[in-house]
This record gives sequence, structure tokens and C-alpha cells, in this order.
Amino acid sequence: MHKTNSIVMRAPKMSIFETAANLELWPKILPHYRYIRYLKRSPDRNVVVMAATRSGIPISWTSEQVIDREKLEVRFHHLKAFTKGMRVIWTFQDAPNGVLVEIKHDLTFRVNFFAPIADKIIGDVFIYNIANKTLRCMKSYVETRANKVTA
Repeated sequence: MHKTNSIVMRAPKMSIFETAANLELWPKILPHYRYIRYLKRSPDRNVVVMAATRSGIPISWTSEQVIDREKLEVRFHHLKAFTKGMRVIWTFQDAPNGVLVEIKHDLTFRVNFFAPIADKIIGDVFIYNIANKTLRCMKSYVETRANKVTA
């Protein structure tokens, strides 16, 4: 399974990157995220339990997060749940009208027979939908902060 979600954000690239990397902030700015619980924590590598909802359906998973400030990437490796083994990468590229933010999800299903069904249910119904909401809400948050007038 391979899913890519993207959006252009009009805010400073580093502000967008730091917002995406700051998991403590996610439940405050992303209404579909219920909580993030840290199991291991460091400046550039965390293990977290992440919980969100999709149309009222609660889901959760355990993930390792790597914050790569040199490459300007935020990477996740799902460690538990139906998406165990999934690799997720957030990238931030300059674009003519802002910063192109992409989230790429890659997962090889453990049982090939169920892959087409799992791709539709896990990939389209849950992952693609939640990633789109995440990008739209994060865009609103960073653009509102970027456009604030201070005295």
C-alpha cells in the first residue's frame, strides 16, 4: 500500500516543520487526534501511542517518531496495531506559492491475500482520510500564526 497526501501551506518552512514534529501540540490543533502518549522521549526520537478518530471510530497505534532536522523530515515507523511495519515520511519542499507538505505512507501487508481489501479499508478509509484532515488542520494553524499581526 502506498498513499500520498499533500497540501501547500503559506507559512515559514521551519515553523511548519516544527509544528509537524511537535506531537504534544497535535491533540490541541488537530480535532481528530484524541491523545499522544510518550513511551520514550528524546529531542529527535520518540516512541508514542497515537490515538485519533475517523468519523467517530476510535483508532490507536504505537509508533516510533524520528525528527531529522538535517534532512527536514519527520518519519514514523508503526510498531503495533493493524498498521505494524508501516513507514510514514513527512517532507517539506519550497513551492512557488508556499511550502509543499507531503505525507507518504508505505505498508506491505503481512497477508498478501487480504492486501486489496486492506488497502481499501486501512489505506483509503482510515489513513488517507486522517492524513488529509491532519494536513488541512495543520495548514489552518500555521497560516493563522504566520499571518498574525503583532504590535
